[in-house]
Amino acid sequence: MGLQNTKRSSVKRTNIVMLGLDSAGKSTLLYRFRYKDPFLTMPTIGFNVDMIEVGKDFTLTFWDVGGQKKMRELWSNFLEDTDGLLYVVDSSDKRRLEESRREFELILKNDSLKNVPVVVLANKQDLPGALNAEEITRRFKMKKYCSDRNWYVQPCCAITGEGLAEALQRVATFARQYSKSKETFTLKELN
Repeated sequence: MGLQNTKRSSVKRTNIVMLGLDSAGKSTLLYRFRYKDPFLTMPTIGFNVDMIEVGKDFTLTFWDVGGQKKMRELWSNFLEDTDGLLYVVDSSDKRRLEESRREFELILKNDSLKNVPVVVLANKQDLPGALNAEEITRRFKMKKYCSDRNWYVQPCCAITGEGLAEALQRVATFARQYSKSKETFTLKELN
C-alpha cells in the first residue's frame, strides 16, 4: 500500500529524442512547444535539452540532436532509454526527402528503439508544395517500418504553431503508454 502512495506523488519523466536532417526545424519546434513564439534558431551543433510538463505529474525531456551529416553518426548515442522518437521532416524539401527517409529507416533499425513509439512531424506545411501527412506516410513507408510500434504522422508548421498542440499531445500519450508497458515488463521479469 505504501508503495502506491509514494509512486503517485512522484512526477513521471520520459525521454523523447528529436531527430531529423539539419534545417528540418527541430529546434524551432522545440522552442515553439515551450514558448509558443516563433524564434530564429541557429543550426544545432551538438544538442539541446528541454523539459516540458504535460499535465501535473508528467514531464517530457526532449533531446533535440543536430542533424548535420557529422552529427547523424552520433544519433545512436542518444537512443538509450528513449520513450519516444520525434522525427522532423521538412515537407517542402523534396530534394532531401529521400535522404531523410534513409536516415529514418536506419535509425528505426537500432535495437534501442525496438517498439519505441514514433511521431513524425511533417513540418513546414506553410510552404508551397509541402507534402501532406498522407504523402509523408507513404514516402516514408510508415506502415512497413513501424508495424511493431505506435506511430503517427502529424502535419505542422513551427512558424505558425499549427499542429503543435496535437503533436505534443500525441507524443505524451505514446510516451506514457510506452513507459507504462516498460514498467509492467520489468515487474513481470522480477516475479
